[in-house]
Amino acid sequence: MTNPKSLRLHFWSTFFVGLMVLLAVVIVRRFTMGLGAVSNLSDQMPWGLWIGFDLLCGVSLGAGGFAVTAVVYIFHLDRYRPLARPAVLTAFLGYLIVIGALLVDLGRPWNIWHPLVFWNPHSVMFEVGWCVMLYTTVLFLEFLPLVLERFGYKKQMHFMHSYLTPGLVIAGVLLSTMHQSSLGTLYVIVPQKLHPLWYSPILPILFFISAITLGLAMTNVESFLALRGFGKKLEADLLRGVGRATAVMLMVYLVVRIEELIVRDALHYAFAFDKASWFFLAEIILGGIVPMVLLFMKRVRRNALALSGAQFLVVLGIIFNRMNVAVTAFQLGTGAEYKPHWMEFVVSMGMVAIGVYAFSLAVRYLPVYPEGPLAGAKPKDPFVELTH
Repeated sequence: MTNPKSLRLHFWSTFFVGLMVLLAVVIVRRFTMGLGAVSNLSDQMPWGLWIGFDLLCGVSLGAGGFAVTAVVYIFHLDRYRPLARPAVLTAFLGYLIVIGALLVDLGRPWNIWHPLVFWNPHSVMFEVGWCVMLYTTVLFLEFLPLVLERFGYKKQMHFMHSYLTPGLVIAGVLLSTMHQSSLGTLYVIVPQKLHPLWYSPILPILFFISAITLGLAMTNVESFLALRGFGKKLEADLLRGVGRATAVMLMVYLVVRIEELIVRDALHYAFAFDKASWFFLAEIILGGIVPMVLLFMKRVRRNALALSGAQFLVVLGIIFNRMNVAVTAFQLGTGAEYKPHWMEFVVSMGMVAIGVYAFSLAVRYLPVYPEGPLAGAKPKDPFVELTH
């Protein structure tokens, strides 16, 4: 009799491979026929789905890398050390996907090396470009010990852990703080082009706080997916701790966000019940208040499915925020017409498929999760209780 779990894995593997094949076809079309052949971007709407999802969301999804490593190596909360490797892996893959997506989005991608030579320190994009490049290098070096351990290079791995890791973590926190906030600065300079519900002079602060929140939430989500797909797990009390931390960070973000709207006298736009209002309320309530309340509830944090579901709402909420800033607020603020071409969705989803496929390979062949396969548990059971 065929194993239902094997059928599900086969289905999703086939689905992701199909997306990657379709992505390859679209990329060939993009580089042979130009951006106009695969997108609906224009001079009025130069930054659409790709910047909103691939760049803003992709970078923030990798925030767990610097957040978790800072907790472990700077604040010395060693009990959270098992979270570091999955977080670093997610961040590394996320940044590689961002770079790949940028090569598709840039009008002249062959000039992507120019910031290395032609410096413009007054440009926000110059700073973001350098920070992303340097932080991707840091993530590669933080990821390298997994490969060294897999192939038995214990001396080299020990050397990196003892002498390089502390400096890499500090550099990673510094670089991440700079470019996570600077992504918000890209939109601070265009106040006349964004709807008041999403424009803010403190967008860099909001982007930074929400990125940490999203990074913590992704740690929970990826752990649950690894459990369901590969029987890998992290200790239950660690995941509960991450849930509490996510709730606190989400509360800080919501308080700052609402207070900022009150100070600017822009909160009334949230209750105009027009398109902007409904998008804003959906983002704040479904992606903010609801998961925050759930994560503060002990019985939610003690159930794997409930905890991961609440964290997934956090992920969706912050992704929705980034898309609102990049697309919704821009359209409503300028009146620009833009509906993403279906090939734009193929590029974004294809990049995600690459990331998921690469993550699954890494989990399968590298020591990402220290405990390995579950002993005696049934990963196919969707209601796995988290107990001490």
